[in-house]
Amino acid sequence: MSLWGVVSHMPPEQFSSLFSEFPRSLRCLLADWLENQPWEFITGADSFCTSAASALLSAMVEKLRSEAGSNGQPVQILQQVSNMEKTYQRDPLRLVGIMKGILEGERAALLKRDRHLPLSFHRRQEELKFGLDLQRLQHRVNEIQVLQERRKLMEEGTRACQQMNLQESQRKIDGKLQGNELPALILEAVKELEGIKLQVLKRLHIWKRQQQLAGNGAVFEENLAPLQKRCENLVDVHFQLHQQVAAAGGELGSDLLSRLLERLNLVLSTLIKSSFLVEKQPPQVLKTQTKFQASVRFLLGPQLLKASAKPNVVKADMVTEKQARELALGGYGTPLSESTGEIVHNTVALEISTANGTSCATFKNMLLKKIKRCERKGSESVTEEKCAVLFSTDVLLGPSNLAFHLQALSLPIVVIVHGNQDNNAKATVLWDNAFSELERVPFVVAERVPWEKMCETLNLRFMAEVQTSKGLLPEHYFFLAQKIFNNSSASPEDFQNRSVSWAQFNKEILPGRGFTFWQWFDGVLDLTKRCLKSYWSDRLIIGFISKQYVSKLLNSAPDGTFLLRFSDSEIGGITIAHIIRGKDGSSQVENIQPFSAKDLSIRSLGDRIRDLAQLRNLYPDKPKDQAFGSHYNKEQMGKDGRGYVSTTIKMTVESERDQNPSPQGLVMTQPLAHNYGLPGPSAEMPMEHQCMAPDMRPPSLLPAPALPLCPDGSFGNQPLTQDMLPYIYMPGTSPSPVLLGDLSPPGHMDEEMPEITPFSPASHLSPFESLLLAGSMGDNVGLPSEDELNQLLHEGQTEEGLPPPASHCSYPNHPHSGPLANPSW
Repeated sequence: MSLWGVVSHMPPEQFSSLFSEFPRSLRCLLADWLENQPWEFITGADSFCTSAASALLSAMVEKLRSEAGSNGQPVQILQQVSNMEKTYQRDPLRLVGIMKGILEGERAALLKRDRHLPLSFHRRQEELKFGLDLQRLQHRVNEIQVLQERRKLMEEGTRACQQMNLQESQRKIDGKLQGNELPALILEAVKELEGIKLQVLKRLHIWKRQQQLAGNGAVFEENLAPLQKRCENLVDVHFQLHQQVAAAGGELGSDLLSRLLERLNLVLSTLIKSSFLVEKQPPQVLKTQTKFQASVRFLLGPQLLKASAKPNVVKADMVTEKQARELALGGYGTPLSESTGEIVHNTVALEISTANGTSCATFKNMLLKKIKRCERKGSESVTEEKCAVLFSTDVLLGPSNLAFHLQALSLPIVVIVHGNQDNNAKATVLWDNAFSELERVPFVVAERVPWEKMCETLNLRFMAEVQTSKGLLPEHYFFLAQKIFNNSSASPEDFQNRSVSWAQFNKEILPGRGFTFWQWFDGVLDLTKRCLKSYWSDRLIIGFISKQYVSKLLNSAPDGTFLLRFSDSEIGGITIAHIIRGKDGSSQVENIQPFSAKDLSIRSLGDRIRDLAQLRNLYPDKPKDQAFGSHYNKEQMGKDGRGYVSTTIKMTVESERDQNPSPQGLVMTQPLAHNYGLPGPSAEMPMEHQCMAPDMRPPSLLPAPALPLCPDGSFGNQPLTQDMLPYIYMPGTSPSPVLLGDLSPPGHMDEEMPEITPFSPASHLSPFESLLLAGSMGDNVGLPSEDELNQLLHEGQTEEGLPPPASHCSYPNHPHSGPLANPSW
């Protein structure tokens, strides 16, 4: 938004003193046009400043006349414009002073309110200054040209001099055409050229720095067209000045001429080398044997490169930090002696596009085949070792075919050989991108930074990674400070002036944990990005809050109040904390076992919250259906296209089931064969008959997957009775019970299945199983009575060698996901 866009909504009385000499109505018509003119950079009263002020007055009058038609009182506006033109036409510099005062007053009011000006304002000011300085330099070169033409005419003869209006020429060159004015004018112009060159270089450095910050998620204006235009305009003026200096060699003297030409050549050489840069950076975490892309751009290529039958080739090489430092100290002009890694497809032609006026080399299929590790410093790990890609080419430029060796260094890269190194490599890159300085020696970065800057970096990375507009809050920073500094008793103010070290960020293991601060934070990033983006954006997740503070918040809340926080003890987990109040007035805050990204990919967070009836209100008092209703998935009802009844998975908490136990502790069971009406084998056929395949055993003993539990506690259409066997049998092992929610068979079933061979019932079966087997071998053997079955069940539960029911977790509130369905058997 423009300055006027903000100021126009502020009380007019704040600015009454600003418009004593310039009507506020005209300021309103000019709007942001006024801000886009270089008023405050017109200083002095020389011919250039006067001509610039006159040009601005003419442009303002034209702008106001064009805008008068859109105003309700065009006649009055045109009269004001006419009066203003008459007032300032003789003294345009006075108008410049008035406009400066108005803009300075408006900025002061905005600073008083917001304490800072928007970044766009500073960027616009820099552009205005550069444009005016370039105009001033061009004006100076024109003065030199006029002076030399005048002297040339004077040397040709008196008549030619008389034909020239000497008084007009005298006015153009500011009355300085006496004695040694030409050398002085040239020296002044060269000095101004060097100053503008520094502005261009600074702007290029800022662009590169912004490109680096974009690696952490910062907004980046990557369009290089404005910078290319600056470089081209400056080179044009440079060539004009160079021509004038060479022409004035006789008056300058050989010594001064030599020094001036050397300075001019240095300006051109610096511009050419600096305009060769990396437009698209390679990945900053680069895995060997993985393809990657990058591109370089030569901003002065379209202007200086000559058409040639032999194209200019750009080469990419991997360099170490030490090599990068040596190249930087040498001004990026020394050819590389040895590459530290082998890059495949590392040469590309530097092409000029006449359509868009660019000169680029795009590497589309590079691959780092191998890397040579260098000696590391002290306790430095592989993922702290930085290197870079060096892009280089040799070109001939200009009409004189000047040879230049151009080099451009990429941002620091951490090379990894395995995916498990990615996390620590990202930490190195994040730290370097965030805290490196402009024009540093590669790749020097501070070992300790202010905590405030670290907070800005974490927030920037979080918002970019999750792709959300909702960033971290002050209370989140407080929790993160407590975590990284291992201090839970300090106040937020205690952390404001503290600094954090690289070791605290990603070298030192957090107390009582098995991971670093960054590893934990990166796990939160990954979980939120993959599964929780919409919840975070809706501010349904507090997230960064300690378990102790959660208890403090919930202890005063009604029964069923809950909140969501990121697990403090696990990487990439989110947990539900809720308050339970008993009838006797007692209360307890429980934390459900954290959900990982894998858990939430099976059943979403919103659906899990809907499953738990004991969760009623999201802290402080928002009903859960109102808060999470838009995040619930629609449950399928009826049959699918193949005629199957739809199934779903729902979450429960163990403590809920413990309060309402089903027969046999809600174990997964399998019906006996006779419940399906399947005939048993004939009693006359022995179990080891040669015609009986090894897998032909009674159905009640065959390994089978657990059957889904229906809402009424039955399996399929069979009611849950004591006729159900609470075991899954594996050859060579004791029967093993499977608890509800344990969706897989016992652990050994994940292993390779052993070969099943015929077996003897006497050597493998328990008394209980032998009796059941006998019941299926013929009609002459009866099924056990109910008392016998109860006794056998009791004996089976205590039989030696029978493992107890398996439990997957020691957490008191471990959520299990069990299928609920209505299958038709």
